[in-house]
Amino acid sequence: MENLDDFYMITPKDLQDIKDFIVNKDLSETIRNIEYQLKQQELVELNIAVTGESGSGKSTFVNAFRGVGDEDEGSAETGPVETTKEPAAYVHPKYETVKVWDLPGIGTPNFKADEYLKRVEFEKYDFFIIIASGRFRECHTQLANEIRKMGKTFYFVRSKIDASITAEQRKKNFNLKKTLGMIREECENGLNKIDFENPDVFLISNFELGKFDWNLLQEKMEIELQEHKRRVLLLALPNITQEINEKKKAALAENIPKVAFLSACVATIPIPGLSVAVDLAIVQREIEVYYNTFGLDDPSLQMLCNRSGKTIDEFKSLMKSPLRDGLNPASIMSLLSAGSLIIAENTVEYVASCIPLLGTVVAGSMSYLTVSSMLKKALDDLAEDAVNVLQATF
Repeated sequence: MENLDDFYMITPKDLQDIKDFIVNKDLSETIRNIEYQLKQQELVELNIAVTGESGSGKSTFVNAFRGVGDEDEGSAETGPVETTKEPAAYVHPKYETVKVWDLPGIGTPNFKADEYLKRVEFEKYDFFIIIASGRFRECHTQLANEIRKMGKTFYFVRSKIDASITAEQRKKNFNLKKTLGMIREECENGLNKIDFENPDVFLISNFELGKFDWNLLQEKMEIELQEHKRRVLLLALPNITQEINEKKKAALAENIPKVAFLSACVATIPIPGLSVAVDLAIVQREIEVYYNTFGLDDPSLQMLCNRSGKTIDEFKSLMKSPLRDGLNPASIMSLLSAGSLIIAENTVEYVASCIPLLGTVVAGSMSYLTVSSMLKKALDDLAEDAVNVLQATF
């Protein structure tokens, strides 16, 4: 048996909550409410607008944000000339409610920010990312000011930092920190000169998102988003830094008590075998979310292979979770040292649930403990596997 410290232990408060619900609430209503809350999380929409001058790397940023290569299926078209004539939505490959919009380029001689925003239907976007590959110009600040007037959020992103650094590296006295400071200062001074005070500028390489200011940008977006949209942003972010990995883990862990409580409610219904069947279904559904969020599924690993030159087998050799070979009843049961524990639990649950009140509390508490333990163990293991894969890749 695993050390009990590895599992989520039920607290007196958890026990009292289960008892209160059983005594005071309609059980079917409780189950419906919890299922409704979990379902609503999956329906939250996030629309991100990416704009800037032609050739600034808008489309490449759209692809990088979604964890897709420029030549992968479903990628935004990239090229040295403007390829985006109308707003184009690119759906996140794992979260259908997350769309990254590639907007037409700005900076034409007759550019008018207000008309541009009406044309692209500005009201549909949660925030804008304004990209420049060189100096920020008046068209960028015109657009930012108009977005601000309309009550929306925007972020200045200076792209192609890797190319700028490569050019500077030819100099004998090259210093990375100094070079990045100069680029940032040039961007900020340029924006100040065209009447934009105290701008935040994020330095990004679309091909190496884990470097430079990517973490700062995602932290800023996370802080300024409405609370109910932060979770979907975190889960949709490419898993390219350990900081993002930890935030994803924390966001996923928030659902464990809800899911375990749902199991606890079902466990109080005295039907033999019902709780085990429901528990396994609940656990499998949640673990599938973990698996996909951390990018450990085969399609995600294959994309990493394309970039790193490694094979899927090499990546899987770094994964220690019993789930590394996929999700199935056997791998899920192996989260506990012996499947017989679940069967024994089901027998106790059935007997206990037939005893008025006290029995239902016991049955609900056991199911809560079992599901919480399994999910916490799975989340810990898969988060650790994701870190190992991340380190091997980047």
